[in-house]
Amino acid sequence: MPAFITFGRVLFAVLFIYTGATKLFAIQQTADFIASKMPIPTLLAPYTSQLETMTGMPMSQLLALSAGGFEIIAGLMIAVNFGARFFAILLIFFVLTATFYFHDFWNQAAPENAKTLIDALKNLSIIGGLFMIAGYGRGPRSSEPAYDV
Repeated sequence: MPAFITFGRVLFAVLFIYTGATKLFAIQQTADFIASKMPIPTLLAPYTSQLETMTGMPMSQLLALSAGGFEIIAGLMIAVNFGARFFAILLIFFVLTATFYFHDFWNQAAPENAKTLIDALKNLSIIGGLFMIAGYGRGPRSSEPAYDV
């Protein structure tokens, strides 16, 4: 059974590694998409302007870099089973935030919101898988072989 769990964990992590890499390889398109969907609250504007000044990049580009890097790191950590519980919990919050801002089917008319609704439901399924990883953690380590022959 442990081999199946390891294989499933690696396959699950591929999703985050791939999406993180696509964000980083198309950083400007990702930044533009973030800017169109996620306005910076006025309360945070002074802090974001300081970050923009320090880095020389717009906030949407910083968020795109952060999101892509985080997805790759979290996916790798889940795949290699190092800090899997911690990164699964962080990814739960990440996916919830992404679902709220980028898959807002409740703001769209009924026939056009079908794809967005499906994407939101897929994200809920991903969150379910992350809860399983968070609940299982590293899992028990037994000295028994993975398969009895």
